[in-house]
Amino acid sequence: MERIVIHSDLNNFYASVERKLHPELSGIPIAVCGNKEERRGIVLAKSEEAKKFGVKTGEAVWQAQRKCKGLVIVKPHFDEYMRYSRLVKGIYARYTDRIESYGIDECWLDVSKSTRVFPQFSGEKFVGEGEDRHYSDEFLRHIGDTIRNTVREELNLTVSCGVSFNKVFAKLGSDLKKPDGTTVISVNNFKDVVYGLPVTDLLMVGGATGRKLADLGYTTIGRLAAADDKRIFAKFGKVGQTLLSYARGQDSSPVAALGEERELKSIGNSMTLPKDLTGYGEVERTLYVIAESVAARLRASEAGLADTVHLWVRDANLNGFTVQKKVRHTALCGEIAACAVALFREKFRPPFRIRALGITVSGFDGGASQMTFDETSGDYLKREKVERCIDDIRKKHGYASVQRGIVAEDPTEMHNDIKSTHLIKPARFDDGGGFPSDGEEEFLFPPDDFSDD
Repeated sequence: MERIVIHSDLNNFYASVERKLHPELSGIPIAVCGNKEERRGIVLAKSEEAKKFGVKTGEAVWQAQRKCKGLVIVKPHFDEYMRYSRLVKGIYARYTDRIESYGIDECWLDVSKSTRVFPQFSGEKFVGEGEDRHYSDEFLRHIGDTIRNTVREELNLTVSCGVSFNKVFAKLGSDLKKPDGTTVISVNNFKDVVYGLPVTDLLMVGGATGRKLADLGYTTIGRLAAADDKRIFAKFGKVGQTLLSYARGQDSSPVAALGEERELKSIGNSMTLPKDLTGYGEVERTLYVIAESVAARLRASEAGLADTVHLWVRDANLNGFTVQKKVRHTALCGEIAACAVALFREKFRPPFRIRALGITVSGFDGGASQMTFDETSGDYLKREKVERCIDDIRKKHGYASVQRGIVAEDPTEMHNDIKSTHLIKPARFDDGGGFPSDGEEEFLFPPDDFSDD
């Protein structure tokens, strides 16, 4: 029997919680935003009323206000979002222990082994015979509706559910009916529901991958599903196999149990700047500030050393750009920052106006790398020991107690401890290869392709 996987997506989650805290905001356009005065603020979430004016997640506050003159800006209350996220997961736990978070507002649930806990269903539970016997679409819809209705009745929050036989189609389904809807993508109907959709609706297909697929003529999921394997492999390598499997509904990845930790793939930070950066010196200083946090987080993890540095840049027109480079295995701020600076200088020439920057590292060795004689006889181990000592000093005496000269050149950056300014925001998937960030903008992946829900 096929699996029953649900993807639940809380609608306008931050804005909905803010309305629970402030009932007077009901019915008016609101946006939950960062610090507008410091120009580090972006729209983290918006209400349905604001969405009708074209307000989008990820854009600057001033842009949102230009679109919607009566927009009410609300500061985020992350402790409340976390509290309601836990309450929602508590409801999910009544139906299954297979609950995998996808950010604070989204989860996958696998209820394949717990269908009996759902209320009595009066219709036909199965259709077909023998090997063709499957759950009916009506029964699958009943499961999704039960979860939606329970969340709404108990917490006064709405959730959209996608119900399918794998995680990818379940995620796709939850995006199709918002707010407060259930979409069934089953063994019986998936070709009718999915194959006509734009290929960019598919998990893992962000803007860059979508454009590459379109250049090959694959503009819909159905066209990608029918593509010649060799042609996709030639263009995308190993990723091509994943793309084809997702399009064809062949995803078999399990839903993790509640509390299971996923393998750490990358560590990173990004920040929106108080003012546009127009010179190499400003950019270099900022990249060192970000690299400090990334390196400190890497050393504090059990991931070991990283062999890839990714640079993310957003300009004043909100155009995003991502590039990466292999490096020797490292956990040193200086080496990470130097690589990011070199990548920036390689890709950008004055005049430029940079609004946001980010660095992430990946390719972790788990502590298993064998250093060469040149590395061990050189100063790497000494430098790592020094940086770990600095971590300890900062932990005891504060971030500003020890600073690099390049950072100390700007007094405003002396206390810019991005690592400790950890804000949790809804997760979004982009095809940039994994780009976690925090500080003023913390996403599980690069904030280039925002989901507009």
